[in-house]
Amino acid sequence: MTLPIRLGVNIDHVATVRNARGGHAPDPVRAAQEALEAGADGITAHLREDRRHISDSDIDRLAALLNDQARPLNLEMAVTQEMLGVALRHKPHAVCLVPERREERTTEGGLDVVGGHNWITPFVRQLTEAGSRVSLFIGADPAQIAAAHSTGAAVVELHTGAYCDAVREGRADEADAELKALTAGAAQAHALGLEVHAGHGIDYETVAAIAAIPEVMELNIGHFLIGEAIFVGLGASIRRMRDLMDAARDVAA
Repeated sequence: MTLPIRLGVNIDHVATVRNARGGHAPDPVRAAQEALEAGADGITAHLREDRRHISDSDIDRLAALLNDQARPLNLEMAVTQEMLGVALRHKPHAVCLVPERREERTTEGGLDVVGGHNWITPFVRQLTEAGSRVSLFIGADPAQIAAAHSTGAAVVELHTGAYCDAVREGRADEADAELKALTAGAAQAHALGLEVHAGHGIDYETVAAIAAIPEVMELNIGHFLIGEAIFVGLGASIRRMRDLMDAARDVAA
């Protein structure tokens, strides 16, 4: 039986627009509330070291909102002592450890768990002991998936950016290869007992193929939904994505 798939909405780029001008509008916490009302199952926010979009006060307010509504906050963060302190203070439902470089525009590639295993594993242990469900954002590479499992993490989130870029740029053979790698990676992770999530670069054109992978239990989508909201409104953009995800899951079943 194919299980339902969850949608986590990343509200980082509501904060990006706010920060471009300063002040308080648009408010990412208001966006989180609207996302939940439109069908999101949870909210994702990435507190970067340079605070380029989400701020510490945003995390404070998001945690309060989601705790009040008994809905999950997924805190994306770099593997640093500063971010560990933030996560241990808030104890969010989920923490996704991601690679982070200050010069990048967005997260480029997955976390190197193979190379950073001895550094990452203590973070996973401390966050898990604090009650957060830890996810590692990685590429669909067999060695990285095996290393992620050995850290004790409960979840892997597979980086879908290469597949989405290939689809949008009309590189059909590459898109097919990337989708096969994602499908195989999801199956491997599931067989190891890891819950499988996916995210990065997903839009209306690419969501169906990813949502149809039976082992994928959650998609985390942000930038496209916030951009589409300029034209149709945030609720409408999320509801359409939700419908496409559910339809793909129904077909897969």
